[in-house]
This record gives sequence, structure tokens and C-alpha cells, in this order.
Amino acid sequence: LTGARVTALRRRSKYLLADLDRGETLIVHLGMSGRILVSGAPVGRFHHDLATPGKHDHVVLDIEGGARVAFNDARRFGAMDLWPTGALDAHRLLAGLGPEPLGNSFHGVYLAGRLAGRATPVKAVLLDQRAVAGLGNIYVCEALWRAGVSPLRLARDVTEAEAERLASAIRAVLGDAIAAGGSSLRDYRQADGELGYFQHAFAVYGRAGEPCRTPGCAGVVARVVQAGRSSFHCPVCQQVGQPRA
Repeated sequence: LTGARVTALRRRSKYLLADLDRGETLIVHLGMSGRILVSGAPVGRFHHDLATPGKHDHVVLDIEGGARVAFNDARRFGAMDLWPTGALDAHRLLAGLGPEPLGNSFHGVYLAGRLAGRATPVKAVLLDQRAVAGLGNIYVCEALWRAGVSPLRLARDVTEAEAERLASAIRAVLGDAIAAGGSSLRDYRQADGELGYFQHAFAVYGRAGEPCRTPGCAGVVARVVQAGRSSFHCPVCQQVGQPRA
């Protein structure tokens, strides 16, 4: 990377992409606890006053002007790779990814097509990055609740009307989360180091045993485990076999 200049920063699914002026792109996945920390530069939005190298700084880049950028990852689930920019779609981490949920290619008709005929729970399809890129457990639980669809419902049993409602709920949940700065449960921080606040608006995630927040619903939020992941839902207004009107 010596001498390379960053020309653009963007994102695809859960991957950060830094395009370089020599025709390559630095691909970064933060994993569960990864952070990009900046030190040695004037205080600003991305500045963190920290001692470097830190205990969990696995990659450190010295930038022209004296700044130092560190990839810090305590749990070591993150990843970094360098790849030709023009061939990113062929990279093993990016190949076959589905559409972005906030992009124009994601809508009810598309989602209904991906769910049709699938004998797997709808939640599993939504977490499949080949179906929809970038969705995680928290936002899938919240979107399913907003749409009134149980995470236990088989994908093939989701109606077209529900798929339309679910696609809209996914976009709305993500929009609300972005506006709130994200969800800070353990490791996540915003670019300026501040906490996100969307966790205070969770309707079901992490609320097992608490009252459902659907107006007029007397249900209690339940937790079930699906494929090793916790799913939170209301068994009353998110029934498995009965679509909500």
C-alpha cells in the first residue's frame, strides 16, 4: 500500500471498500468487534486520542501528514484484503451478494420471489446475504415484528402482501436505525466515537418477557433460538400460520 492514495470510500453489504488510485480496492470487514481508529491527526470527526500500537491493533497504516490509521479487532473476527477494483464482484466475500435493502432493486416483488418455494424459516432467508445484502439479526427481528410476520413462518407461506409489507418494514427499520446513529449494545460506536441510540427503540430484540409494543396487543415478547441465533418476536401478533390482516 506504500504510496497509494485513497480516491473513494464506499460500502457493499457489511464490507467497507476503500478505492485506491492504482486500481485496487482495500476490502475491510469489521467482524464482531472491529474498529478503525485514527490518531496523530488534528482533532476532528474521525480522530481518537489513543496510544498506538494498541493491544488489538492488527493492521496499522501511516498516512501522509502524520496520521495513523489502525484496524483494531479484539475478537479477531474481522478481515482485510486487497483486490482489483474492476473485479470486486469476483471476490469470494462479495460474489453473489443480493441487492442492498435500501437500494432500488429491493422491493416487495423481489422479496416475494426470493421467499417463494423456500421450505426454510423466513428469518433465515432474510439473513442470507445472497438474498438481501447487509441485514443482521437485530434489524431482521425488528422488521419482522413491524410487518407482523413470525420469524418461524416458512418462507414459502409468506403472502405477496406480507412480502410487500416486510420489504417496507426492512427499509423503515434501517432508516430509523441510521437516523438514531445505529445500535450500541457492546462494541459498536459511530464514526465520531459516540454511542448509537436505536437500542432504546427496540420493539422486540432483547425484550423477552416484556409486553409487546403493538397497540392493543396483550402478548409478551418471546425468545427462540434459530440456527444458533436468538429470535425475538410476539407470538400473539406474529403468528406462525395466520397472516395478519
